[in-house]
Amino acid sequence: MGEPDIPPLTKIFQDDSKSENVFLSSVQLIKDRLAKNLRINLNETLLVYCSYIVSELRHGKPIDTIENNAKKILSADNVMVSVPESIRKLSFEVLLDDKPKTTIILDEPIPTSDYMLVPKN
Repeated sequence: MGEPDIPPLTKIFQDDSKSENVFLSSVQLIKDRLAKNLRINLNETLLVYCSYIVSELRHGKPIDTIENNAKKILSADNVMVSVPESIRKLSFEVLLDDKPKTTIILDEPIPTSDYMLVPKN
């Protein structure tokens, strides 16, 4: 959820045996880009968070821990311009491994600053 007057963006990632390899390969390519200090776009950012959440849930991490640690994954320096402002709030509904649906909400996962609005002295 970015701007208040814009409808939320909905992406659906289904975890099945066929698409899991594509998903994991895509995430690895994104991690390789990050390792080369290349910035990633909005869709790549969403994949990174999706991968993180699935991995942490499979390792049995509590929801509050997942939500709190998400802010450590990416910084504004890792993503393209306007990505942090575009994802002020992310909500993931996860159905994983025959467990009940889990909702994970990431509030401002990439902290933004007012760098654009502060006058230089």
